[in-house]
Amino acid sequence: MIKIKRLFKSFKYALKGLIKVFKEEQNFRIQSFAGIIVILFGIYFNINSIEWSLLVIVIILVLLMEIANSGIERIADVLQPRINSYVKEIKDIMAAVVMVSSFGAIIVGIIIFLPYVQGLLIFDLLIEIFRF
Repeated sequence: MIKIKRLFKSFKYALKGLIKVFKEEQNFRIQSFAGIIVILFGIYFNINSIEWSLLVIVIILVLLMEIANSGIERIADVLQPRINSYVKEIKDIMAAVVMVSSFGAIIVGIIIFLPYVQGLLIFDLLIEIFRF
């Protein structure tokens, strides 16, 4: 049987972790902001449900990779990089994971939004964005 009190505690701890990452990780805040901008573009261009699904998946993927990177960095810091040279490699590898997921998200965004913006002049697009 599900223990509601225990379930709410789990959500509370998860929310605390999310808030901690948001407060302490600049890249997470930047990626969150970029995700919001992409969502606004999706609303403006009235993209279809398949495009929405892909955008949501890649936005969440990038944010998840950044959260995982932050967690693994904290674990690695406990090992103290001065003692173990693998700690720097672990951090570099996790940064690469975030970078690759971000590049993938950018590619998906280009594939989705390019047909919508191809006919617009960049100046017209900026005017429309600020009119929104």
